[in-house]
Amino acid sequence: MIAAASFGCRRALPALGLAAVLGGCILSTDRPVLGIDIPERYLAGPVRPEAARAAPPALDWWRDFRSSELTALMEEARRVNFDIAAARARILQADAQARIAGAPLLPALNAEANVTSVKSSVNAGGSGRTVTTYTAGLSASYEIDFWGKNHDAALAAVETATASRFDHDVIGLTTLATVANSYFQMLAAQDRLRIARNNIASAKRIYDAIKQRVEAGTATDLELAQQESILAGQRASVPPLQQTFTQNLFALATLVARPPEQVKITGGSLSRIGSPRVTPGLPSELLIQRPDIRRAEAQLASATANVGNARAQFFPSIQLTGQGGYQSTSLATLFRPESVFYNVAASLTQPILDGGRIQGNFDLAQARQDETLQTYRKAIVSAFSDVDTALTGLRTTTERVRLQRQAAVTARRAFNLAEIRLREGTIDIITVLNTQTTVFQAEDLLAQAQLARLQAIVSLYQALGGGWPPDIVVVAARPVPEPAVIPVVE
Repeated sequence: MIAAASFGCRRALPALGLAAVLGGCILSTDRPVLGIDIPERYLAGPVRPEAARAAPPALDWWRDFRSSELTALMEEARRVNFDIAAARARILQADAQARIAGAPLLPALNAEANVTSVKSSVNAGGSGRTVTTYTAGLSASYEIDFWGKNHDAALAAVETATASRFDHDVIGLTTLATVANSYFQMLAAQDRLRIARNNIASAKRIYDAIKQRVEAGTATDLELAQQESILAGQRASVPPLQQTFTQNLFALATLVARPPEQVKITGGSLSRIGSPRVTPGLPSELLIQRPDIRRAEAQLASATANVGNARAQFFPSIQLTGQGGYQSTSLATLFRPESVFYNVAASLTQPILDGGRIQGNFDLAQARQDETLQTYRKAIVSAFSDVDTALTGLRTTTERVRLQRQAAVTARRAFNLAEIRLREGTIDIITVLNTQTTVFQAEDLLAQAQLARLQAIVSLYQALGGGWPPDIVVVAARPVPEPAVIPVVE
């Protein structure tokens, strides 16, 4: 079982040379116990442990389909897709928010320079003289983060920035899977169009043969009408397939951030696409392979840090302020030693009555932590289910393709024999009609089965979190935010 999320605790830091400032530490009571049992293997995966521990998919997993056109589309989508670009922008926003949240961990220092002129009133007992004062100096302020309030706020922002990086990976993986599926649907539409046109030509030959028999008096008009109906049905199947091809072409154009008029896709056939062999690995590896799980983990870490921040607000706030510089009534004597001044102050503020605001904020942080914990749990369990579903789908679609190919070959052989005997006049026309309907359906279903199998492979890649290098480096959160700790894929 997973015991707890991996949240760090920082040691004390010196500040201003005056006091030891303790870094915030997440209390043990803040660490959520996840309570998820990790299975030893996938239910639909390999039984042998050595097979399960095979190498994970490569980073450029789409190359295993052995299609240069698909690879070009994938690479372009990674570079220019609008959703991926927006996700990159959100990473920059999160980094900026993390730097903002980390600012209170350091002292604030300001330079000051001012001139004031004061004239006292004679009627009020003053001398009536005008006194001009020149001041130049520095002012500093710092809140001693004794209870870790500012540290936890900064840590929460850093974890949010980490979550935005994994969100970028989720969007990137979803986009690439959509590109692959759209491309395969285009190829399937092309295959089905070729099948439909071949079937139209076959149906036209049968129609002509039956028409000759009608003219010779060996066939009826009813039989000719039945064949004409089959021919018309085959012709009617072409426009929807053309529409499917066009719609997926437009979808691909949007995915690569170009208008349809500027996208030229040749396509081809599903039979030319490679069938990569994907090994699922171990379920425990999925916790670091799936970007949505990593995103949920980072969000849980952020929520847990917010609980620590909300708890620290119950305790006193210790503020240090200081000011020093030069002050004189004459500009010529401003920077002389006798013009030096300074003041240092320390204050402690303890909340007593606030109408329940701090308690409400603490309850809100705990409730949000529980929500993100349940989301994290669901992401883990759903990931296991996704892989098993994809493995089952791949196995069933592979068997479906094998059986449907046999059916298509047998149906085509039966139709060829029926057509020969029709021309010889030694077969019943009803048998011819049945055999041609069977072969038309079998070949079209074969193209659909091939599409389903390729989509199942894409689903498995997506369920496994895409491609990952053999050694995955986990970047831990830092108490002081730093931008771009994880490189964005360009």
